[in-house]
Amino acid sequence: MSILGDNVWLRMGKEPSGTAFNSLIQLELEKGYPRNPFINAGAIVMSDILLSHLSHPHEDYIAFIREISHNDTINYNDEVVRSEESQGYLNAAIANLLKYHHNIDNDIADVLHFYFLTCSVEMSCKELSQAFLAFANHRQSFDFHGVSLTSSQVKRINAIMQTCGFYDEAGEFSYLVGLPGKSGVGGGIAAIYPSRYSVAVWSPRLNEKGNSVMGMKALELLTTETEESIF
Repeated sequence: MSILGDNVWLRMGKEPSGTAFNSLIQLELEKGYPRNPFINAGAIVMSDILLSHLSHPHEDYIAFIREISHNDTINYNDEVVRSEESQGYLNAAIANLLKYHHNIDNDIADVLHFYFLTCSVEMSCKELSQAFLAFANHRQSFDFHGVSLTSSQVKRINAIMQTCGFYDEAGEFSYLVGLPGKSGVGGGIAAIYPSRYSVAVWSPRLNEKGNSVMGMKALELLTTETEESIF
């Protein structure tokens, strides 16, 4: 959004998926147009966009993460990258389908390698919550490592996190927790209360939707005990 503005939505949508985060069926039916940037297909398209527009994508991406989290030691985990590359058959299929529908411009191998790098960033809960704090402060513009977002763009990213951040369990998370957030299949969840705080939790056991079982419960208890949510 910093680079392309609303033109980013020419290549992906803003809607909940309703299917698994790595679904090929939906992507085929919708002719290579991912439902949102948080499922695998959308993140792979986003990787392609960054490869096309950043001078040094691998270095620029991790520099952005380090700046937004205020920690210069954060890095990619090479073991995770190698594991992803050796077992990433479904993601390769997604990338090939995207390429077939002309929604990837760069070489598939380069796009997948960069995507696997972005999936391998290693952070603590404290670092992750710090990284999301800028999104909680949505009344101000956002400028980290040359990535500039207006307050309106930050607000819209939060809205997409609310509706799409938990794959096809986003409605359940909104119902139980009532915060915008984003989960990852590593068991981490980051969530924000606009203008108040950001929070991150981690527990590796996932449910069938790909979300942390205990992480979701912890955040449900947080908003229940504090009697505060965005609703």
